[in-house]
Amino acid sequence: MSEKKEKKPSFLDQILTENPVFGLYLGICSTLAITTSLNNALGMGIAVLVVLVLSNILVSLVAGITPDDIHIPVYIVIIATLVTMVGMLIQAFTPSLYTALGAFIDLIVVNCIILGRAEAFASKNGVAESAKDGFMMGIAYTISLIVMSLIRQILGTGILSLSNPTSNATIFALRLIPEGFEIPLFTTQPGAFLTFAILAAGIAAYKNAKNKPVKKGVKA
Repeated sequence: MSEKKEKKPSFLDQILTENPVFGLYLGICSTLAITTSLNNALGMGIAVLVVLVLSNILVSLVAGITPDDIHIPVYIVIIATLVTMVGMLIQAFTPSLYTALGAFIDLIVVNCIILGRAEAFASKNGVAESAKDGFMMGIAYTISLIVMSLIRQILGTGILSLSNPTSNATIFALRLIPEGFEIPLFTTQPGAFLTFAILAAGIAAYKNAKNKPVKKGVKA
């Protein structure tokens, strides 16, 4: 009898179980700080996604010729160079977003997700696999930011809005909660921690339920 092939996890399942923010607790500082609006979340998410994919590719290419005693500094130089380039592009084309994100753009260099994937995965795998890993981690991080920003922006201000970062023109602005019924707490730091805790608990519950062994029925 042929052995059953192990079922590959779906894209959604990978996003949830291997979520870098709510599952692995990486990149929390930027997540808590900049998720006050959808614009900030999208800007930071795309920046990290680009750096993750490119850094994974470059680390994968140079890992074989990099001495073990200096591989971490080499990876940091690669990441820092990419972050500087991305930061300059954001400042040039979306100055309002650059101002809103502030120092957190530069702090992408020390984001645990990026250096962690470079060291744990990209340095040990080929270019294609490393690029895919960077893309998956970047998408998961971006989704985490978007979910947190949606909750905080809607509950804190009552309005869901998005503007064009290059011109600051409003793309849409919808009031979902009547005036006077907003919860300003969610626009503050305690609100960020509360939102993070609820989402992290939800992911943990999902992982526990998925890993729970299925009890087989006893036959008579």
